[in-house]
Amino acid sequence: MARLTDPISMLRGIGPAKAKLFEQLNIRTLGDLLCHFPRGYQDRTKMVTVSQLQADEPACFRATVMNTPRTAHIRKGLDLTRVQVADHSARLTLTFFNRKFTADQLQYGKEYVFYGALSGDFSGYQMTNPVFESPDAPPGATRRILPVYPLTAGLTNGVVQKAVAQALALCDPPEEILPERIRQQYGILPAETAYRAIHDPQSMEEAEQAKRRMVFEEFFVFSAGLAMMRSARTSVQRMPYENTNLRPLLDALPFTLTSAQMRAVEEIRSDLCGGTVMNRLVQGDVGSGKTMVAAAAAWLAVQNGDQAALMAPTEILAEQHYATLSKLLTPLGVRTALLTGSLKTGEKRELRRRLAAGQIDFAVGTHALVTDATDFSRLGLVITDEQHRFGVAQRAALAKKGRDVHTLVMSATPIPRTLAMLMYGDLDVSILDELPPGRQAVDTFLVGESYRPRINAFIRKQAAEGHQCFVVCPAVEENEELDLRSAAAWAETLQKTVFPDLRVMLLHGQMKAGEKERIMGAFSRGEGDVLVATTVIEVGVDVPNATLMVIEDADRFGLSQLHQLRGRVGRGDSKSYCILVSHNRNPETLARLKALCATSDGFQIAEEDLKMRGPGDFFGSRQSGLPAFRAADLGFGLQTMKEAQEASVRWIDSREYVQSREGQALLKRIAALFAGGEATMN
Repeated sequence: MARLTDPISMLRGIGPAKAKLFEQLNIRTLGDLLCHFPRGYQDRTKMVTVSQLQADEPACFRATVMNTPRTAHIRKGLDLTRVQVADHSARLTLTFFNRKFTADQLQYGKEYVFYGALSGDFSGYQMTNPVFESPDAPPGATRRILPVYPLTAGLTNGVVQKAVAQALALCDPPEEILPERIRQQYGILPAETAYRAIHDPQSMEEAEQAKRRMVFEEFFVFSAGLAMMRSARTSVQRMPYENTNLRPLLDALPFTLTSAQMRAVEEIRSDLCGGTVMNRLVQGDVGSGKTMVAAAAAWLAVQNGDQAALMAPTEILAEQHYATLSKLLTPLGVRTALLTGSLKTGEKRELRRRLAAGQIDFAVGTHALVTDATDFSRLGLVITDEQHRFGVAQRAALAKKGRDVHTLVMSATPIPRTLAMLMYGDLDVSILDELPPGRQAVDTFLVGESYRPRINAFIRKQAAEGHQCFVVCPAVEENEELDLRSAAAWAETLQKTVFPDLRVMLLHGQMKAGEKERIMGAFSRGEGDVLVATTVIEVGVDVPNATLMVIEDADRFGLSQLHQLRGRVGRGDSKSYCILVSHNRNPETLARLKALCATSDGFQIAEEDLKMRGPGDFFGSRQSGLPAFRAADLGFGLQTMKEAQEASVRWIDSREYVQSREGQALLKRIAALFAGGEATMN
């Protein structure tokens, strides 16, 4: 027997070239291959007669070849082969394009099972390039439930299917990690049955049961890992903070915190006084005031003799945070400093000396905070903003610069509340679900290409009034196949043809970091009228003077991402607008985009996104460095995930896993899933 850790190159037909194609799908071993689940299925079990075939509806039928296939050379690169088949009910012409070898396998007078779809009009129907096989052969391309796999260019479904069949024949599926009691309670298939059934189901019902097992299993492992991480964290004892007086800070604010902000602050204060290490997520919509919550946490840390550090993903965002926080905290005696990579060598050296000497209480910065050259005297609190932009290793590296460091992570990506509790099982979650008074609502409109003259006129009007505009494109460069508006080409068109008298700037993710910082900084200072960009501006960009956001090919973005982009405007005193441009007339797409126009509540939008797209898309935004999900988007909703979480947490809390065979297998899976992450197995 082969092992799950063996490379897929051991399989017949998988040479170095094909192995590289599989690697593009993150498939390197037999185990990876067996966990490459179908994205759907074609039910080819139902047989019909030729006369029962319907246009554009693929189906299986048995028919006899009525003549020898004939091939005609139409033009260079195009051969056309025709053959007639028939059963007792009707006759049908089959057409094969550039498949003479395939068609020649059909022998006059013999019967075959075919699968394909009719095409044509009232003048006559035909079938193009059907698959076929002998009725005496085992079901392969016909008479079965056929799995349809996620693919990459150069890799066909048939190649993946044959590789999976070989892997199933050569090695046992992954071992069982779910106790029989839990499987029976939730109606979950055993591992061996499920792994075989998901790749070769005997019915659509069996395929659904296998998919449910995979979703349940994946979240069982994930949630068990998070439960262990939480248990390890809460077992660490730490001296509780005693000085928790927030009154000097609150009195210094030029506004009153919202009830949601105060609730989050109180939750943080409770954590810091609890005698264990805090690990809390503050999740809030765009403009909900997370920075002030971070200020309160930093204030408490400093008042209790600790240093605090806030790490932001870009220099611009770090500078914005520093400007806000130093203005508030410095008059209160908190020594603040900004540490970024672009500072001069001498300035960085001096700042690091003061940090190590304890002469700085609160450091705001970028990745420069986590380099080996940066040391702290008594680091006690680490705050990371836009946390999904940082890997686990980066957060851990900063936390290791102190001892038993409290961690506060902030995210402006709205996630449905129920889903947040699943995704952040290792963290305590605070949600800011209301906006501060005076925050501008952004009027949002959905228009087609016919509105282009009016859009351009509106951009010019905003510029004439001294305001700035973002134009977001889904692609960096032209792509004829996808027919997407590209940032580079559109910026050139706007500057040369549409707005030659305005200052049009370009920003995209393929630029070097320094160039991106330079352009964004210049736009923030008002040195440009229109910034054409990709989604690189999705988070961490604060230009209060920007009042208009135009999003090209808006149907190419998820609702939550569109909401994040919209949040780049409406940050100042002037009325702001968002225009979604799309020529997609699909009713579901239009309904999705209209949902964004109808509300500015990011959590409500996230709920709509969850209903329309399923939970799979949200897991990429959890945090880089933690595991990718293979089964999350197989089509099962939150109920299965919640059941898996409940079951795993109960099992971990009971510590039954310590002595059981399934428990030992589970520990291996958790260790592999969180490789390089934070999971502690104890």
